[in-house]
Amino acid sequence: MTSLSQLASIDGFVTLTNKMSSDNKVGFLEEEAIKRKERLKVLKRKHDDVSSGEIQKPSTEITNSLPKPKFRSYRPLDESLKENVIPDAHPGNVDDEVKDQLEAANSRVVIEELDITNLAPRKPDWDLKRDVAKKLERLERRTQKAIAELIRDRLKKGQEDFATSVDAGARANQELDVDED
Repeated sequence: MTSLSQLASIDGFVTLTNKMSSDNKVGFLEEEAIKRKERLKVLKRKHDDVSSGEIQKPSTEITNSLPKPKFRSYRPLDESLKENVIPDAHPGNVDDEVKDQLEAANSRVVIEELDITNLAPRKPDWDLKRDVAKKLERLERRTQKAIAELIRDRLKKGQEDFATSVDAGARANQELDVDED
């Protein structure tokens, strides 16, 4: 039987340095293969015994490794099981802790002054107003430009005299200010 390292060196895949490290790996792999074969033989014997109808007694190793029951609230009648009874838990003394807490509650605690603006909830639409504010500023500038252009057009056409057009522009600005409030 040729080892894997010999086959690899024949094919030219393994260099001289890799050959030394692969010898260790091959030895390990061969050991693992032997163990695997032994496990398979044991499994095959178990399968043959079950299929032939032989019933095996459970080994003492399996029965000894089973966990023992723990009885917390159940009191067994059998003497051999009474060794597994867990003693009742007794509550600790909490009187001292309760007294300390009551004393702490009676003492006045000075609360540092808090900023009320941080505690007060914001209006539900504050984020919408924040996002729309920039757009409203642009619209306000455009509106002012449009009003100024209208006034200039009326002055050029001569439909109204200068004083009435200034009054009309002032009224328009006041109406915008009232609408914003």
